[in-house]
Amino acid sequence: MQEQYDSKQIENKWQQYWEKQDIYQVPDHSERPKYYCLEMFPYPSGKLHMGHVRNYSIGDVIARFKTMQGYDVLHPMGWDAFGLPAENAAIKHGIPPATWTWDNIAHMRSQLKQLGLSYDWRREVATCHPEYYKWGQWLFLQLYKKGLCYKKHARVNWCPDCATVLANEQVVEGSCERCSATVEQKELDQWFFRITDYSQRLLDDLKKLEGWPDKVKIMQDNWIGRSEGAELTFKVEGTGDEITVFTTRPDTVYGVTYMVLAAEHPLVAELSAGTPQENEVAEFVNRVGKMTELARTSSEKEGVFTGAYCINPFNGERVPILTANYVLYHYGTGASWVCRPTTRETLSLPENTICLLKWLSCRPKKRN
Repeated sequence: MQEQYDSKQIENKWQQYWEKQDIYQVPDHSERPKYYCLEMFPYPSGKLHMGHVRNYSIGDVIARFKTMQGYDVLHPMGWDAFGLPAENAAIKHGIPPATWTWDNIAHMRSQLKQLGLSYDWRREVATCHPEYYKWGQWLFLQLYKKGLCYKKHARVNWCPDCATVLANEQVVEGSCERCSATVEQKELDQWFFRITDYSQRLLDDLKKLEGWPDKVKIMQDNWIGRSEGAELTFKVEGTGDEITVFTTRPDTVYGVTYMVLAAEHPLVAELSAGTPQENEVAEFVNRVGKMTELARTSSEKEGVFTGAYCINPFNGERVPILTANYVLYHYGTGASWVCRPTTRETLSLPENTICLLKWLSCRPKKRN
């Protein structure tokens, strides 16, 4: 008897036996109850690390446990292998993206097999394979034909070094999480999905989710953020431009103290152009543009006077127009107003300085 455990010899022997016996393969149809166990697919950027081992070991425990309970367990593996990291790696290493990606997949697959995880490898998928992504293209075309996809200009996080758009989560303190380059705000023409066409249906069908925790349904309700209200239009003094505000409290319009535009609102630069506030507004917009939405809405409220005024259509009062960090362009109309405080004190607006907006924000929720 060997005194030491020869892991390579023993584990390799039994892993080969399991593979020949197809013990992890499950049929498409059987009389046994079914169970689907899926962990997130890894990105094949190199080799497995202990974070992968931890994640996939937990999934494997669940899959084996359900198998012991008599289930046919579908436990597949695949590769989230489509995107910019492969291109950046190809540039860095001087090799084609496909070569880099498929070589990594082969290496990581061998590592997963060494771990003895209970995957049905017949069902392996890779998102970079034409047989996989053709269905994503097909689905997009169906949505386009139904009018559920459209193009428009919008401000995005742009990394000049990676030459790509970044999600808010990929921007860390104003820098790209991958290359640490300073992230810029850039207007690009891009595709959008009309997911809000289904907002009311989603809200109504929350009632059908029997057994779901109330806190989960409340979170979903808040995420959709449907509001009942009205849109009111203010004309800009001297130019005739219009600012439309969505509000759930149109009855407060007589108390409007000042108007607030999102920093990325197209009127901000236009209204401040040629005024003493122009440079200050530009600096403020640039700084706010580097902040994530979470940082903007959770930090102290601040704003800058644009140098322009609009007219309240209900009482004819001149209303100063500011731009602020807490109003987001894609929420509501990208504009909001601030009402007089309950003490009825008069707002003293400091010009050419950043003023803290500590009163009612009246920021509308995301509309349908």
